[in-house]
Amino acid sequence: MNSKLFTQAIIKVISGVILIGVLLFVPAGSFSYWNGWLLMSVLFVPMIVAGFVMMKLSPQLLQKRLNAKEEQSEQKTVIVLSALMFLAAFIVAGLNFRFGWTILPNWIVYAATAVFLLGYMLYAEVLKENAYLSRTVEVQQNQKVIDTGLYGIVRHPMYMSTFLLFLSMPLILGSVISFVIMLAYIPIIAKRIRNEERVLEEGLEGYSDYKKKVKYKVIPLIW
Repeated sequence: MNSKLFTQAIIKVISGVILIGVLLFVPAGSFSYWNGWLLMSVLFVPMIVAGFVMMKLSPQLLQKRLNAKEEQSEQKTVIVLSALMFLAAFIVAGLNFRFGWTILPNWIVYAATAVFLLGYMLYAEVLKENAYLSRTVEVQQNQKVIDTGLYGIVRHPMYMSTFLLFLSMPLILGSVISFVIMLAYIPIIAKRIRNEERVLEEGLEGYSDYKKKVKYKVIPLIW
């Protein structure tokens, strides 16, 4: 086992747990915010399991997923906007619990949890299908176009999975207001995709033909 990679992954997870815990429970003013615990459970438990699987089967892929340093200036803007969106959505969700602005029935919370887990399953499938998958927009050495599996349905199945993950999060947290905030993800990811496809068309052989073959970007028959 690569001890340096393992340490890097553990630090990332612990930092994420602390950060999200602070963003949710401090505004909530209580650790009894059960929606917050539910989100953290379904978010981090599969993440940890997936991390160990990648550590064992594909440490190179894990390294790519841990690398979040963007070289594209346009993507740096996307990261900043995404961070602001998450900060606002989580803080508002905690405040919503404290002050009871909106109360969602439990069945919506549980349905959103099911959608979130579905998003994670799609995420895992994409990781299995695409060994070149990176958190940054780049064309890697010897990279080839993937056009099978989910990539034969939409050009960006990873964003299809994150679409489900991110839009279900605020409903798990029980906050309609946070859901409205997270809708900002749609124009943010559209901006990222425009830049990403331009980079891929310029640097990845066969990507232009792939775009003609697979018409939809994120959601079949819609987008």
